[in-house]
Amino acid sequence: MQRILIVEDEQRLAAIIADYLHAAGFVSHWLGDGRGVAAWVREERPDLILLDLMLPGRDGMEICKDIRSFSTVPIIMVTARIEEIDRLLGLELGADDYICKPFSPREVVARVKAVLRRSGGPTTADGQGLVLNESTMRATLDGCNLDLTAVEFKLLAFLFARPGHIYSRDQLMERIYPDQRIVNDRTIDSHIKKLRRKMEQVLSGCDLIRSVYGVGYKFEPEQG
Repeated sequence: MQRILIVEDEQRLAAIIADYLHAAGFVSHWLGDGRGVAAWVREERPDLILLDLMLPGRDGMEICKDIRSFSTVPIIMVTARIEEIDRLLGLELGADDYICKPFSPREVVARVKAVLRRSGGPTTADGQGLVLNESTMRATLDGCNLDLTAVEFKLLAFLFARPGHIYSRDQLMERIYPDQRIVNDRTIDSHIKKLRRKMEQVLSGCDLIRSVYGVGYKFEPEQG
């Protein structure tokens, strides 16, 4: 059974969501404070996170950014804020979807199912046999180990988490080097080149990472 982490300071609301998720066949866990969420996610590895924006202890945006530094777990942000800037910022930080309060618990369940379907399961990319294992940081293509470095794996996992989404070099740099160390602005290009070369060595003609001229890069499974 897939496990959903509910991060919500309103206990009654969290209980209602948990009941609906249980009825839909999910297992849920509740955290009511922002502190300790990232550590719990790192240890327990849930299948999806429902993350409230306004939390005691720590802001949901900060939590989302922290989690994205080590995990591609799907995140649905939940908030009473409806301003466009908040919605865009939440998605820029790596959230997969956004639900505004008030909402129907049935809508939450529907969104959870949709995001899990979009993620294609936690590790597999349709058609190419690409499998990522976050716990071991091992990536295989058609059953062959790609022998990626830690940075290469993080970069591939981040792109893989949102197929078709275009990321700029700056966004990828922030994801790969969250400590904001000073690196050459073409570092991402170098990592992408190495990733492509390793994939080509396993599967000739493999083109899962696409360049978007003047913008950045995206992961795009080929149809076939």
